[in-house]
Amino acid sequence: MLQLIYVSTARTGATIDLARILASSRRNNRRDGITGLLHHRGRRFLQALEGEAAHVEAAYARIAADPRHHAMVVLSRREVATREFGDWAMAADDGTGSIVAQVATLVEGAAPSVRGTFEGFAAMRAA
Repeated sequence: MLQLIYVSTARTGATIDLARILASSRRNNRRDGITGLLHHRGRRFLQALEGEAAHVEAAYARIAADPRHHAMVVLSRREVATREFGDWAMAADDGTGSIVAQVATLVEGAAPSVRGTFEGFAAMRAA
């Protein structure tokens, strides 16, 4: 199973409707058997996708073609034996408490390097 983690930046002037992004992601990801986590800080996004390689690559290609963001950088692309993000079609921090604690809970099953990436991103947001 492929796990792909990337960062991107929303273009200046692009509307960030996180609820709409999540609804679309969850619908598409359930259909394609993809799980993962989406975290954002201002105009920056950090996302992990995992599932069958062809489906993850297709999802990433759709995301990369979206004109609302740019500067996409793949941080990690690796094979994993089991899902590190459970059965979530797409989890996201909900903004209702300590973002650092929320993200730590969401990534508790992930590899140490993946946890470090998400927890570091969350800590920057909290600062």
